[in-house]
Amino acid sequence: MKRLAFVALALLAASPLAAQGRGPKRYVVSEDRAVSVTREVLVHQGFEVVKIETSGNDQVVWYRRGNMGRGKGKGPPARMVIRRDPVQNKIVFLETPSTILADIEIRLK
Repeated sequence: MKRLAFVALALLAASPLAAQGRGPKRYVVSEDRAVSVTREVLVHQGFEVVKIETSGNDQVVWYRRGNMGRGKGKGPPARMVIRRDPVQNKIVFLETPSTILADIEIRLK
């Protein structure tokens, strides 16, 4: 009886943990708005947007760190992907650093 109670308690405690890993957050905005907000946030944080290219349903944003006024050159190029989910008609940000994604999320609201 004690073992059954322990197993039931363990299953109840683990259920919130299982619900947390549902993938990236989805936003209900237009793709143009997502790209423009991403550009604003990157420039505000000191990054330089190198190019934005379209690849199927994705917008790939290439960016790099500016020299921050120190004259030491610029950082290596990095990328983030803005994907439109065609089924749900929502935007998903992939390969985006958490500090940048937090600012994007604030500006999209």
